[in-house]
Amino acid sequence: MATHEDHDRIIEAARRAVFAGQLSRRGFMRLMGALGLSAGAAALAACGGSPAATPPTAPPAEPTTAPAPVATEGAAAGTLRVATEIPVQLDPAQASSDAEILILHSIYDYLVDIDAGNGIVPRLAREWQVSDDGLRYTLRLAEGVTFHDGSPLSAADVAWTFNRLRDPALQLPTADLYANVASVAPEGDLAVVFTLTRPNPFFLYDLSDNHALVLKAETAEPAISFNGTGPFKVADYRPENRITLTANEAYFIPGKPGVATLELIFFADQAASVDALRGGQVDVAMRMPTPLFITLQQEPGMTAVQVPTNGFDLVRLRADREPGNRPEVIQAFKLATDRAAIFETVTLGLGAVGRDSPIGPLFAAYYSEETPIPPRDPARARELLAQAGFPDGLTLDFHVPDSGDRPDLAVVLKEQWAEAGIDVNVIVEPESVYYGENGWLEVDLGVTGWGSRPIPQFYLDVMLVTGAKWNESHFSDAEFDELATRAGSTLDEAERVAAYRAIQRILIERGPIIVPYFFAALGAIRAGFSGFELRPFPGRTDLAAIRAAG
Repeated sequence: MATHEDHDRIIEAARRAVFAGQLSRRGFMRLMGALGLSAGAAALAACGGSPAATPPTAPPAEPTTAPAPVATEGAAAGTLRVATEIPVQLDPAQASSDAEILILHSIYDYLVDIDAGNGIVPRLAREWQVSDDGLRYTLRLAEGVTFHDGSPLSAADVAWTFNRLRDPALQLPTADLYANVASVAPEGDLAVVFTLTRPNPFFLYDLSDNHALVLKAETAEPAISFNGTGPFKVADYRPENRITLTANEAYFIPGKPGVATLELIFFADQAASVDALRGGQVDVAMRMPTPLFITLQQEPGMTAVQVPTNGFDLVRLRADREPGNRPEVIQAFKLATDRAAIFETVTLGLGAVGRDSPIGPLFAAYYSEETPIPPRDPARARELLAQAGFPDGLTLDFHVPDSGDRPDLAVVLKEQWAEAGIDVNVIVEPESVYYGENGWLEVDLGVTGWGSRPIPQFYLDVMLVTGAKWNESHFSDAEFDELATRAGSTLDEAERVAAYRAIQRILIERGPIIVPYFFAALGAIRAGFSGFELRPFPGRTDLAAIRAAG
């Protein structure tokens, strides 16, 4: 429970954030209300500007060749301690949490990566060519790359990795993502050829998927082998509290990693990780509730950073059984929800208001506000529930992971929905429990955080098309599926734009989902380090780029 000193620190930090233009007045008022401060007293403190809007950007076209990344020379030195959640699954093909991705991409490498401008840049693949028909991608690998056991990387390793990822018999979450791949085969030692069944203008982005870390061929136990080509090697893994990595002195990118030792320290909750950051037990924290981030912005010796993202918290009903299989129930939930109020209350104005679709305003070329979101109407929601056979309202368990702002989101939703006759029992669970054994895919009502991706097609293919591995709402709509296929395969940009806009209309009108907001990525680092560049994509901040001062 927060002490008076905690409240004072939060209030003072929030007040300074208002003056600095980092927090809106409305966000300040809601934060003060959450702390029990009267509206009048809060208003006296809440004076200052609103944060400037960040202009949206569209995904750039994929290059056919790419320059090598620029790196700063220098020997790795010092130790970097990073707070993270407890990982559950360290097989790259099955990792889902930010913590798992962060750990794994420090040990392994992708063929290609995504830069700060949302463009494709080389990693293990140094150049690539695409056939005129868009069906054949040939990628040439860097020379001299070795795995941590000293064996050389070859195209056969890449082919084995991606054939595993796309094998439907293994039931990996990537099978849907790579269902369009007809074959993956080596062409000599340092070239690999991907052949597609239909064009995919976003295929290079698919090769940078979180799960697409390259393993050594025939790796028997991917969850524990840790034999990668990445900037760090595993020195010690204690599943109960930390994993310690040491610099890979043979790493193929000059100047990386920047530190000799990387410790990823596990915390059961994000508040504890922020306390450890303040107390000097860790140097970096990258996931935290928004109110705690606001306080870190004013902490001496700390650099706190926020980055706009395409990530969102998805509230969804299970649509293949009662009560979510009734259109009236879906509409009742939508009408009972005030998205703008949630955005200001929960995220304190950091990010953007959602419109019940994963295609947010940062996807500027595809985002549309043509289909209006109906205004909140609890009375009409009650009528719809009665029409669906629930004249006395609904009672449901509401499953929520304990990370980020999701517990706060659940509290606000519970209050809003109660006015419409929807009574939810909020069950807050550790992320390891919520996602463990894929229980999140079975519940009737839940909220899931979906991290930022550079293209919208990912969300459609893995979470919304019929039968997708992570279709947590169990949504199935023939018109939607056809549009998603068209958007992901056409080479005609105008046709793709039209498909994405029609998809947004369908999800707003009948999708069993609510997207109340798009969140900002939040992170902080203690003084004494350079090279920290917070990335919008979950777990993809490059820890190898961070260097200890002096």
